[in-house]
Amino acid sequence: QVQLVESGGGLVQAGGSLRVSCAASGSILSINAMGWYRQAPGKAREGVSCISGRNGGTEYADSVRGRFTVSRDNAKNTVYLQMNALKPEDTAVYYCAVLLGHRCVDEADSWGQGTQVTVSS
Repeated sequence: QVQLVESGGGLVQAGGSLRVSCAASGSILSINAMGWYRQAPGKAREGVSCISGRNGGTEYADSVRGRFTVSRDNAKNTVYLQMNALKPEDTAVYYCAVLLGHRCVDEADSWGQGTQVTVSS
């Protein structure tokens, strides 16, 4: 079973930046797509971003495109989500997940415990 640990969340003012990280155990990171998701209170979990496992292609939700950047460091088995120009509506628990395959359309398999991001207005 893959273990994922998110970190880097916190409280930031609107317009600020945060970088959240997801460290994965094992050697799956280089071949599996990795996704970032978030869940705000009272709302369903939504996909935020994804980075594919072969060519490193990235995808973003419309709500974060141009503000968030996903990246991966296969040597460190870590995926990052750089979040800039944060808005109060970005407040949520952010989760990373390993996808079953190398594509961003593949199903999420293992999940981290989440990290809280709070953006104050």
